[in-house]
Amino acid sequence: MDGLEEVVEVGEVVEIDQALARSWLAVAVEEARAGLAEGGIPIGAALYGADGTLLGRGHNRRVQDGDPSTHGETAAFRNAGRQRSYRGTTMVTTLSPCWYCSGLVRQFGISRVIVGEAVTFHGGHDWLAEHGVEVVLLDDPECVGMMRDFITNNPALWNEDIGE
Repeated sequence: MDGLEEVVEVGEVVEIDQALARSWLAVAVEEARAGLAEGGIPIGAALYGADGTLLGRGHNRRVQDGDPSTHGETAAFRNAGRQRSYRGTTMVTTLSPCWYCSGLVRQFGISRVIVGEAVTFHGGHDWLAEHGVEVVLLDDPECVGMMRDFITNNPALWNEDIGE
């Protein structure tokens, strides 16, 4: 995939290259920054349609809303609204998805997950790949740095978020 120079449409699903993956990740990073600015956990996500259209975006709002189920991926999913099918869609997230969010991807048949980083937290992306979900791991230094800083400055909140 690294060698592709442009987006190539295959049937109804957009094939992704590194440049497009990183541009989609930038939307999730904006969401993560927004969450951090609100006093929350800096995890952002975006859901893209099979044709590359941004369907929804969101960030972790567990702290802001007092709702432990509002992860970045679930917020993006909810903001996308009801879709007839999720086949061909791509979930973009700044951090490897936890088991809860990985289950959402499997439950609704989301075809691809772009992961900003899995250094600070290794969630369920390997499991997703084993079950036919295309996983693109970017190892983005900005995502790693943002989470490392957050974890260092907020260890109790981080441990609460990951269930420790």
